[in-house]
Amino acid sequence: MPETTTTVDLTALTDELLATAAAAENGRATRVFRAVPGGSLSQVLLVLRSGRELSEHSNPGEALLHVLRGRVRLTAGEETWDLGASEHLAIPPQRHSLVALEDAAVLLTVVKARG
Repeated sequence: MPETTTTVDLTALTDELLATAAAAENGRATRVFRAVPGGSLSQVLLVLRSGRELSEHSNPGEALLHVLRGRVRLTAGEETWDLGASEHLAIPPQRHSLVALEDAAVLLTVVKARG
């Protein structure tokens, strides 16, 4: 267990990242959290301005998406899910994309595939 444990105020960090995303050309900002340095569990707080997207990409392992604020659309193959604040979804193990339907913050939890 680490000697120092740090708490994170996700609401305050979301506000900070929204300000960063507003000034960024790509309209997004992130903060990565690792449970253990070099381990396979990580979380990413991702903020997207309305209309911005993460283009289609591969799933790096098991992944869960939790919407903290706003609305997003996840598309994987022929399936699409519209999610709002407080909604949670296991991301299918295939290529997928994410678009912000309005300014949004999501917490992505990933367990990287080993080997």
